[in-house]
Amino acid sequence: MSRPSKYGNRKTVVDGITFASAKEARRYSELKLLERAGEISALMLQPRFPLKVNDQLICTYVADFIYQDKGGSSVVEDAKGFKTPEYKLKRKLMRAVFAVDVVEV
Repeated sequence: MSRPSKYGNRKTVVDGITFASAKEARRYSELKLLERAGEISALMLQPRFPLKVNDQLICTYVADFIYQDKGGSSVVEDAKGFKTPEYKLKRKLMRAVFAVDVVEV
């Protein structure tokens, strides 16, 4: 018997891909529809961003999704239910290191 998740999320499988939560799986399905409709392109799952300060690796941020919007801009997304202190710090580092604002859905 597996124990419940710390934050109440349930692993969910869509298209043979296991997502950490049902919310993330739903968002993936929405983004796939938007990609098929031509609203977004180059959808990638779990992109990794090494967060370095003064050439020293502090940590790595793993987003849920990255894609190109119709204007050609990259959008980094995270399907968040609960914002941990670690996530909040990594979001700030993304802004400081890459000038990227993570979109939370």
